[in-house]
Amino acid sequence: MNPIKQLRLALLMLLLLVSLGTAGYMVIEGWRFLDAFYMTIITIATVGFQEVHELSDGGRVFTIVLIILGVTVLGYTVGKVAQVMFEGQIQRFLGRKKLEKAINALKDHYIVCGCGRIGMLICKEFAAKPIPFVVVENHPAVLEKLEEENFLFLRGNATEDETLLKAGIKRAKGLVSVVTSDTENVYITLTARGLNPELFILARSSEAGSDIKLKRAGANKVVSPYHIGGTRMAQAILRPNVVDFIEIATGRGHIDLQMEEICIAERSPFVGQNLLDAGLRRETGVIIVGIKKASGKMVFNPVSTSLLEAKDTLIVLGPPSSIGKLEKLVSCNGPESGPPQG
Repeated sequence: MNPIKQLRLALLMLLLLVSLGTAGYMVIEGWRFLDAFYMTIITIATVGFQEVHELSDGGRVFTIVLIILGVTVLGYTVGKVAQVMFEGQIQRFLGRKKLEKAINALKDHYIVCGCGRIGMLICKEFAAKPIPFVVVENHPAVLEKLEEENFLFLRGNATEDETLLKAGIKRAKGLVSVVTSDTENVYITLTARGLNPELFILARSSEAGSDIKLKRAGANKVVSPYHIGGTRMAQAILRPNVVDFIEIATGRGHIDLQMEEICIAERSPFVGQNLLDAGLRRETGVIIVGIKKASGKMVFNPVSTSLLEAKDTLIVLGPPSSIGKLEKLVSCNGPESGPPQG
């Protein structure tokens, strides 16, 4: 039986025993309620006070029975209270240790700072990929929700060095700062950039002009949810078919068509080949809609003679199975290759 249910049962038994003891003294000795209740409590608690009134022989026999039952029920109740408290503390302690161990084992992961509505959506997208990540949050209600979702999380302030170090920022691949305050996002970005100069940082911007400050603080990319939302709504009216296509291609729930980006490993056998010689479309059936060069230049609709270079990122469109096949061909043939960026 569940310890909580056992505790409830013990308390119910104790309440029933007190009620029976009080009623017994009132019936056997003819005492008033307060005297009978007081006598029952000191008898069950075995505190050793003298009787409220002189007891008859029947009252003494009843008291003996009440002492035996009281010691048994009270001992059982106290034991269950201690069990619930002790086991709860042990479970919380073991849970924290398990969580800390899992976070310490993370490598090339992402740190999500803040888990409001936008942060939770990001976490679910990461989990669906799946991509390793840990959430830094300080709000108790949000922490409970993260625990329910079985997401790795760390309670603390993301603007503090110690918190980000516990989240493994030295080993992390990227950080997403999506707290509601632009000021805090700037502080988080500054702190993260100072701790890991190579980290990719994505920050949220709510107010006009904050994107410039965030980039100065060290953010690689700044996103304004309000700007994106407004633009998407306008495009849904002006170019509804284009928007539908983009939603199909980028939505993780669609099983027929997806758009993905795949990085070419430094020791990939395709390095130095052009698209025609590599035969990626012929082998996998995907459409390469763009190539982002290591220099940052974006090549749209690349021609067959476009050269593939190490650390180039292919923007591809196709069925998930074909994309998975291409990932194995391109990004998993070298020891320096990592998980696909998504």
